[in-house]
Amino acid sequence: MRVYEELFIVRPDAAEEEIDGMVEQVRGVIGSNDGTVEKVEKWGVRRLAYRVQKRKEGFYVLVQFSAGPDAVKEIERRLRVSDLVLKFITVRVDQRLKKVEKRRKAREKRAARKPAPAVAVPAAPAAEAPAHPAAVPGAPAPGHPAPSPGPETGKEQ
Repeated sequence: MRVYEELFIVRPDAAEEEIDGMVEQVRGVIGSNDGTVEKVEKWGVRRLAYRVQKRKEGFYVLVQFSAGPDAVKEIERRLRVSDLVLKFITVRVDQRLKKVEKRRKAREKRAARKPAPAVAVPAAPAAEAPAHPAAVPGAPAPGHPAPSPGPETGKEQ
């Protein structure tokens, strides 16, 4: 079983009974193929992005359901031959959810690899300060002032 969304656009001048009949036909196909309908939304008449069959508007209907691929093939076949339907599209939703989940896991994996941000520690006297592992010999330790030139470095002022 996979989760799908079927969006189809019906002629705007179609009667409410005709639209309900089309929705019931889709429900029947899903039910006969051991599927379940999660929700049916009638969005109403909306303006189309471009003219379809000489029409500027259409009645939008969204059906979200779980079924096998055979049910989708039959639904699309029926919508294609219907004079009532202007356009339709079927989207497999579980595939989109799978991609989102994969992206989230990759993001968490990258975050686990990234070192934790450095936390500021209070400055300790030079004698007690542990050596920094990435410190260059002769360079001052991070967070400590540079040593002043004097007798310990061998240079005189």
